[in-house]
Amino acid sequence: MLRRVRVFACHGVDPQERLTGAYFYVDLAVGTDYEAAMRADRLEATVSYADLFHCVKEEMAVPSLLLEHVAGRILERIFRDFPAVSRVRLTLTKENPPMGADCREAGVEVEAER
Repeated sequence: MLRRVRVFACHGVDPQERLTGAYFYVDLAVGTDYEAAMRADRLEATVSYADLFHCVKEEMAVPSLLLEHVAGRILERIFRDFPAVSRVRLTLTKENPPMGADCREAGVEVEAER
């Protein structure tokens, strides 16, 4: 599980958002069989959260208009790169979105299973 990963990226419908960028937060939980890791105490027996972070960081670096699109890419990447992952829950929010409201964050929350 990764919580409140803060990433600077250039996503948004407005061209200025893609030019100047903003801070985004990612919460990620994956479902997998943890039994082997609980018994063996070996990284190879589980899904490395450092590797999950690497996927998130790379996908966040690709500009998109919609957060839904970014979230979909992250889900696809995790399922592709980590065959042991059976489900993913992802929350992706943009800090202080430029929409004329006093709003700390706005974003999407998605869940997917194989």
